Amino acid sequence: MKILIIEDEKPAADRLIKMIHDLVPEAVILATLVSIKSSVEWLMKNDAPDVVMMDIHLADGQSFEIFTLVKVTAPVIFTTAYDEHALDAFKVNSIDYLLKPIKLEDLKRAIDKLKNLKNYNAQQVEKMISQFGARQKEFQKRMVIRFGDTIKMVDIPDVAYFYTEDKINYLCTSGNLRYPIDHNLDELELLLDPAVFFRINRQFIINIHAIDKMLAWSKSRVKVLLKPPTTEDTIVSTERSPYFKDWLIGLK
Repeated sequence: MKILIIEDEKPAADRLIKMIHDLVPEAVILATLVSIKSSVEWLMKNDAPDVVMMDIHLADGQSFEIFTLVKVTAPVIFTTAYDEHALDAFKVNSIDYLLKPIKLEDLKRAIDKLKNLKNYNAQQVEKMISQFGARQKEFQKRMVIRFGDTIKMVDIPDVAYFYTEDKINYLCTSGNLRYPIDHNLDELELLLDPAVFFRINRQFIINIHAIDKMLAWSKSRVKVLLKPPTTEDTIVSTERSPYFKDWLIGLK
């Protein structure tokens, strides 16, 4: 069995490879890729593997974008930290998923399913992607926040940015009101309209309308000054810089 792994967290990739070899000693790991860009390049240059094991959230975006850039003809097993409500959007036929942290019995189930697959074809993958895309268009419109005995509703368009500070997640409104939230930034990326919100680094997701000024920074990066202002690091990370300009001009 020839396996392509797309996973940007090395400990998770190493653990997955060990589990695969425990279950299928003869398995060949063709490559371990960490981004949309490297995955597309690999898929364009190489024959299809027997299976692709693909994390949903990569450093440079959601792995679903891969399917819009290159034809994927191999069966895909998604690995993700998200719960069943998000996963229901793409649980179709011969596509399987594994929740992180991956359990050995779940991986065995997925591999057994692959071995039993017959007449697998690319149309099944495309069906899954189209269904997920349709669901993703229904982006979250507001958030309900509870602090103390108070419950408040915030409209998503009124959020200037989401950020993490001291391991706590917050939103900041355009009126400079700040509230702690339950969602982490990885989860928020699935809920927010990517035409409006962009994750500039591990700490910030910003609203395009919250950009006050942009400054050239080292290594071709950009520092984004926000409104309301923040004292935290708002420099677009090296991994996300190639996609930031496309987002600004509406290509993402």
